[in-house]
Amino acid sequence: MRILPWRHIYGWLLAAFFVLGGSLNIFASPEILADYQRWGYPDWFHYLTGLTEWTAAVLIALPATRLAGSALACAVMAAAAGTVLLHGEYAHAVPPLAVLALAGLNGWLTWRARRPSSPAAA
Repeated sequence: MRILPWRHIYGWLLAAFFVLGGSLNIFASPEILADYQRWGYPDWFHYLTGLTEWTAAVLIALPATRLAGSALACAVMAAAAGTVLLHGEYAHAVPPLAVLALAGLNGWLTWRARRPSSPAAA
């Protein structure tokens, strides 16, 4: 039996978060739609956000594209945090900043695993 590396499980959990987040944006509740309107985004923007989150989820789920997915996830979360911070909703910035850190960690772990080992010092 093959044991899965923990970083794959971590990546899949992060991907699941972005599937959920994307679904909540695409099939937005009236409260979420009101948030987008209050922030000044066009009526269709929640679809773009949701599709971007779903794309990040797919990219993160696949080891070959995990680094790109982590970068996209970081961009989405930075935009989310920036939006609420610019509108003075400081407490609402904590969750996207936390997920930004988790996505950044995922990217770093992925990059580190792909690095060729450094040659021994002569």
